[in-house]
Amino acid sequence: MTKIREVVVAIDPTNHGALVGRVGESQFPIGGPDGVGHISSGPNPYDLLSASLAACTAMSVRFQARRQKLPLERVEVGVSFHHGAQGGRDSFERTLVLGGDLDAQQRAFLLEAANLCPVGKILGNSADINTRLDAATSGHNESRQASYEDDLAELQIPYIDPD
Repeated sequence: MTKIREVVVAIDPTNHGALVGRVGESQFPIGGPDGVGHISSGPNPYDLLSASLAACTAMSVRFQARRQKLPLERVEVGVSFHHGAQGGRDSFERTLVLGGDLDAQQRAFLLEAANLCPVGKILGNSADINTRLDAATSGHNESRQASYEDDLAELQIPYIDPD
């Protein structure tokens, strides 16, 4: 039976109240507004969401390449999150860079393997995921890059003084 791992995010009292994430023995800073006018360093929640999609995609591609004994030597996945234009669906732009002596059919197979990523399936319920191979720039960019800080500023959350 698979052990369920819980991610815990808490205030780090040793770092001026910045947030820190923990999973098992791993620990990492969480970036974004700290509630007192500063921006903490580290990946913000949108970055973490994009990193989850990128990591899962890389693992899915690597798994399928090994399973099919394909000559994949390197996989790199870049992901960015964008808000939908004029209230449309949000989207993730995902770029795969595949290294190795792969032919066109093998590259197409690995592109399809990227779409099997379990995290992508979950995120695809509420956002579009556009994937391309080895492209430096995207032709699809009608939407603006999402800004976690801007989105927080739009929320109607009253300031709460911790004292």
